Amino acid sequence: MEEGTSPLSEEDLVDNAPAVDDERVELEDPEFGLESIPQGKQSGKKMKKTTANDKVQAFHLRKSLNFLDKLHEEKDLFIQKTREELRVCHQRMDFLSKQQESLAAEISTEREANNMAAVGRLQAASRRLHTELENERGLKSKLTAMLKEIENAMWHIELQKGQFEDVRKQNEEEAETRQRCLEVHTAQQLHKEKEAMGKAERNRLLRARKSLHVQRELGLRHQKLVEDAQRNHKVAVKFLKASLGRIREQEQKEAMESHEHMKRRMEAVLALKNSITASRETLKKFQAWGQARAEITEQKALAEKELILAQGGDAFKHFVHQRRRQELEAQRRAFEEEQKLRKQEIISRILKEEAEEENRKKRQHHPSKSADQWTLRDKTWSYISDFCEGKTQESEVAVHSNPSCLLKAVSSESMQVDLGAINAEEDILAEPEIPGLWSEEYKPYQVPKEDTDQKPVGRTKMDRDIPACTMERLQSAVVHKQVVSGREFKGRPFNSRPEVIYFKDFDIGKVYKKKITLINATYTINYCKLVGVEENLKDFIHIDFDPPGPMSAGMSCEVLVTFKPMINKDLEGNVSFLAQTGGFSVPLKCSTKKCSLSLDKELIDFGSYVVGETTSRTITLTNVGGLGTKFKFLLDSEFYEMNESQPVAKRSSLFAYEEKSVYDKLLTNLSEQQLDSNGSSPLDIQNRKESKKLDDVTTVASVTTMVPSEEQAEITLGEVTEGDIGPFSSIKVPIIFAPVIPGEVQTKFKVMFKNSQCPTLYFRAVGIAIDVPVWVPRTTVDLKICTYDRLYQDSITVRTRSKAALRLKFEVCKELRGHIELLPETGYIQALSSYSVQLKFLPRHSLPEDARKYFNKDSGVLEAPMTIWVADQIKPVGFTVQATVTTSDLEISPSEIDFGYCTIYEAIRTEISLSNLSLLPQEFGFVGLPKFVDIQPNDGFGTILPLETLQFDVIFQPTKAKEYRFELICKSEINRCFKVSCQAVGVHPPLELSHYQIKFAATALYGTSVSTLYVINSHLSMNKLTHSLPRIGSEDASPVGPTSFEFLMPPNSPITISPSVGTVLPGKRCLVQVAFQPVLPHEIILEEAIQLLNKETKSFRKETAQRKEIWKQSLSVVRVHNRDQPTHVSTTHSPELQRQELSASSNQYQAAQATLARAFQGKFDKFVIPCVIARGDIKDRKATEPLSFSPHNTLYLELWCPAVAPSIVVTSNKGKTVFNFGDIAVGHRSIKKISLQNISSEDLFMEFSVLNPSGPFVLLNPSRKLCSGETQVLVLSFAPHESILAQETLDIITKRGTLTLTLTGTGVASMITCSIQGNVLNMGYVLARESVSVNFKLYNESSLPVKFWMQLESLSAKRAEAQQQVPRFLTSPEQRTEVVGTQNYNGQSVFSVVPVEGFMFPGKAQEFTVTFSPDHESLFFSDQLQVVLFEKKLSHQILLKGAAREHMMFVEGGDPLDVPVESLTVIPAFDPEHKEEAEKLKPILVTLNYIQFDTDMPNIPATRELQVGCIRTTQPSPRKPDHPFMVSALLQLRGDIKETYKVIFVAHVVAGL
Repeated sequence: MEEGTSPLSEEDLVDNAPAVDDERVELEDPEFGLESIPQGKQSGKKMKKTTANDKVQAFHLRKSLNFLDKLHEEKDLFIQKTREELRVCHQRMDFLSKQQESLAAEISTEREANNMAAVGRLQAASRRLHTELENERGLKSKLTAMLKEIENAMWHIELQKGQFEDVRKQNEEEAETRQRCLEVHTAQQLHKEKEAMGKAERNRLLRARKSLHVQRELGLRHQKLVEDAQRNHKVAVKFLKASLGRIREQEQKEAMESHEHMKRRMEAVLALKNSITASRETLKKFQAWGQARAEITEQKALAEKELILAQGGDAFKHFVHQRRRQELEAQRRAFEEEQKLRKQEIISRILKEEAEEENRKKRQHHPSKSADQWTLRDKTWSYISDFCEGKTQESEVAVHSNPSCLLKAVSSESMQVDLGAINAEEDILAEPEIPGLWSEEYKPYQVPKEDTDQKPVGRTKMDRDIPACTMERLQSAVVHKQVVSGREFKGRPFNSRPEVIYFKDFDIGKVYKKKITLINATYTINYCKLVGVEENLKDFIHIDFDPPGPMSAGMSCEVLVTFKPMINKDLEGNVSFLAQTGGFSVPLKCSTKKCSLSLDKELIDFGSYVVGETTSRTITLTNVGGLGTKFKFLLDSEFYEMNESQPVAKRSSLFAYEEKSVYDKLLTNLSEQQLDSNGSSPLDIQNRKESKKLDDVTTVASVTTMVPSEEQAEITLGEVTEGDIGPFSSIKVPIIFAPVIPGEVQTKFKVMFKNSQCPTLYFRAVGIAIDVPVWVPRTTVDLKICTYDRLYQDSITVRTRSKAALRLKFEVCKELRGHIELLPETGYIQALSSYSVQLKFLPRHSLPEDARKYFNKDSGVLEAPMTIWVADQIKPVGFTVQATVTTSDLEISPSEIDFGYCTIYEAIRTEISLSNLSLLPQEFGFVGLPKFVDIQPNDGFGTILPLETLQFDVIFQPTKAKEYRFELICKSEINRCFKVSCQAVGVHPPLELSHYQIKFAATALYGTSVSTLYVINSHLSMNKLTHSLPRIGSEDASPVGPTSFEFLMPPNSPITISPSVGTVLPGKRCLVQVAFQPVLPHEIILEEAIQLLNKETKSFRKETAQRKEIWKQSLSVVRVHNRDQPTHVSTTHSPELQRQELSASSNQYQAAQATLARAFQGKFDKFVIPCVIARGDIKDRKATEPLSFSPHNTLYLELWCPAVAPSIVVTSNKGKTVFNFGDIAVGHRSIKKISLQNISSEDLFMEFSVLNPSGPFVLLNPSRKLCSGETQVLVLSFAPHESILAQETLDIITKRGTLTLTLTGTGVASMITCSIQGNVLNMGYVLARESVSVNFKLYNESSLPVKFWMQLESLSAKRAEAQQQVPRFLTSPEQRTEVVGTQNYNGQSVFSVVPVEGFMFPGKAQEFTVTFSPDHESLFFSDQLQVVLFEKKLSHQILLKGAAREHMMFVEGGDPLDVPVESLTVIPAFDPEHKEEAEKLKPILVTLNYIQFDTDMPNIPATRELQVGCIRTTQPSPRKPDHPFMVSALLQLRGDIKETYKVIFVAHVVAGL
């Protein structure tokens, strides 16, 4: 303001004008001046120089004028603003004056009413208004002075502008001149440009003609190229089509192959999946079975253990013995199994050798056999049959004692036989296999002596190799290779016609013959020789073959095969021949008669027949086998037993035959099973099961044929229902269908056979019964789901089987005629044809009321009967129209939404639910949304399923402070609208945040992340034209001033905001720090700690129980029983008590915290922190007065807080991060080692925070790098210097987080107190060469045990150095500081103390004994006892004093005649016997000073006191008293005595006290 008011001179304006480039200066060229003013050359030069100077001066003048104009405008604008403010100030002063007048009136009124409280309040308001009025007056005076100054400045500017008026006019004239020059120059330039343009136009035309010529040539060339390209394109297209065809075919083929391959793979994957599922289920079953068995075993073991303990036995010993017995039993069973296998092998070899021996005997001779001699084969079969029929083995062993060893070793293989074949063989073999074998003349074959030395089982390798080598040599001599024309024949030398010799359906006892032809298939002549048949066919097959000799290629010969069956059993084998080129064989097969039954169809479909008609179908039963059987047709629900008269024994045999696998399972698992608790073997259990099953079979056999108690069936069997079917024949059985009731009929039948080997055959018959000739194929017309007020149509087909035309009338029930319509209502249906009628269904909302009988309101299902009347027919044809009618409504909940108050810096989200009340899916969308509203997901569009409810988020974010009212419109696919009314109030708060969302980085558990933001107060003025004013809705704007804020933190949150409360001035901002420190919840840590505590308790109880068991073993049964009773008391605490016992500082709590932190998987939390706002400054409020925060002016801060597992964990100390060094004595040091492990996937560089240099904690081995998975040990020491509770934190900082270790320790000073007062222990008087002891105590009042040492100063190492100095008795008494006095002459210490060292426990006292043992007389025995703690700290110094006398009686007092410290002279020791002779009386000097002050008054005599004492002695002597005492003798001096007297005191002990 002051600068603006100062006058400016012309020179200042010229000099201070800024040098700004101007385009007009660039246009002022000297050429223009020369052309506009044509003069001579000399005058031109002068004009040029003059013009240049004038231009510079004119330029500066113009700049000065522009500056003055700009300054004039600014001052004018400032004057207007100041006048406006002055006017506003006058208005405020008038307003305040009026308020003062009104307040004065109110004050007078309230004062008259004697309302002093109101008067005081009004006076305070009046004072405030007076202050404001004074302020406004001061502001008015300031504005008035400022306005005057500005007006003065304006006057100066006007004067300066008047001075430059001439310059301004001249400048304008020069500007006009320059403009004319510019116009002339422009005209000349325009003429030149026109000429240049004409020239350029001619050049352009020339270039255009040239370009046309070139384009014409290029066009001809291009046309030729195009024609060539078209011809080439046609050829290329032809080849391309062919190539593409081949490629497509190949691609299709590859696609088909890949599809097939993928299909196979999918099938394989599905099969694998099914097999895996089945395997999993099987494994689950086995696992469940194993777990159940283990639980049962464990329960049995526990019960057995309790029983043994109750009986007073040793359960552990019992179980050990039981386990050993089981192991021995398993070893025994394994050994028995091995022995059985070996026995089976031996028996098989014996049987094989016996068979070979029998064959050899047959070839040699046929001796007769006695009737009572059994063959090995007969014994074996007999044993097996008896075993299967349940006979006992005792009789068998008694009758046949020889094969007992064989019977015991029969394996499961020898027991798995066909019992039916056994019975058949027993019936057939009524004669011996070899004639004369059973005669009595037969003698058994005797083994030669040379064969007795052979091994009974098997042969050696050499024995087996010799026949093989022999046979190979023989064959090599017979078999030759056939080579013709360089080609060697390979393959079968002779072909057989037929290829297989097949005897089918043979009967026992008959002879069958077949002739086969052998054809030479080699290249040249060959020979053929019969080798024989296999061993199992020799008894039944006979071959007649006459070798024809050499046979040329293609020649043939005949072989006659004779088969005589002796057993009813299928046989298979080969007939072997030998040719010159090698051997060959012809397969031979013999099969018994069998039944092979089948039905020609499994389904008989009768079709549709009118009720009352009868029709039949036949089914054919065919037997393609050679054995006939009995059959019976019956219903599937009927029961019938074909073998009613079969004996029980036969049924049991058949049953055993059908269940022969039972014996296989039984004998296979016989070695693995154990005897049950009742002592019965698994074989007995199986026999009991078989007997039970046999009883069931017998019961079923006794049941007669049962006919189901039902109504007469519509599909029945014909007359032929049972009979016999022969071999290779067929029988036709009729099935009759006689419908009685309209509808579909289905019946199942079965065919049973007497032959048990023939399975039961099943078939079924279906048919449809129709009552009238006219029918509707769709008896139920299902229109599916329909909605109200929409049209649905369908076509209904009516069919007739009548041979005449019929008149039809379609009728809708009365209740539904307003909703359903059938068109046409009347029609004619031709013979054996169909007729269509149109159904229209338009359900209206009145349908539930109109058709209550047919409509279900709950389910919405409509079942409407429709009727078709047929002419000349009483019974109509009906069908049902079925539909599910539903609404098309969409329901929005809630129907009204009130967003409340929302600031412009945030968005409010509320949920609405959109429900589809229809049974059909509907498409929908929210349309016409305002800009400040958003609906998610999918922007409010989508498809809603039937009866589904979708949740949508309606997001409202106001743009300015006002009241909002709007509607949300949801449209369905059928253009139905559903509206939701919404209202809200927009709020513009006076404060704002620099960030409304903070995303913290991934923070390790118990780490800290810090972020900053600002709270900004941008409300500076009340001018609503420049910016939007903060307000709530349409209320008044907030005033400008300091505004306070407060962040409201949620409870138990890991968020810390500092400062949480503050005040922001207008135009200022406040820095706020937000810290995130993730921690584990207290409840989870408590639960984990309780689990750890329970585990420790269980382990402790287990150890206690084990110790108790060991203790019980050494006690008797009675004592064990008596002492076991108190152990039943439970000591388990409830979880509530455990929670109360556990604290954050307990070991279990910290261990659980470390365990959970190590297993932490990460967590993400989102917090929304409200920040409330209030007017005013928090400093102005009183201590108890809260700020009036507005609930509407609330800002919200969103925090994203991801927490991750720490990268570095503590593996020692159970993972706890709090390390307590405990109580450490001051001056001592404790060491702790901390193990750290890097559990992250990368190497980390560590930095450590600085510990207090003056503190007690020191990190001894800092490390820089910790590799992934590596563990390092940190060493920390704690050395307290004073008694203090120390705590510091050591931060281990890495790029992935910070690990904080809390170090605590207590420095404990040794609080030792002594029972001696004044630290002086006077031992008193002792006779020389005697001793006395005194006890005193030291109390340990500290919290840790203290180690002590007791040291005497006379025994210290420094004592020798002190003796080398000047004797203390030569110094003055003031300089004597020694504490060690007279010592013994014998070199032993005068004083001694016990104990010398040890420990004093906390709160305990230690008693010490000090012994005083002088060896000569002296009054100056002294020493210093030092109490040293922990080998370094001096706790107490106790001065020990004592005196020794040679006699019991002594006198003390008087003046000292010797020094308190003895000299270096050693007093010789006297003999005790002559000691009294050597002793002399020692004088006592007593000086009495008598002073006389006044002769007139009596003077006080001079007095001195002497003490006479008696020492208690420990030695028994009649001359010495047992109880010492001391008395005083008083000496008085009277008168003027100046001489010295000698006084002798004699004391006698007259009595003892």
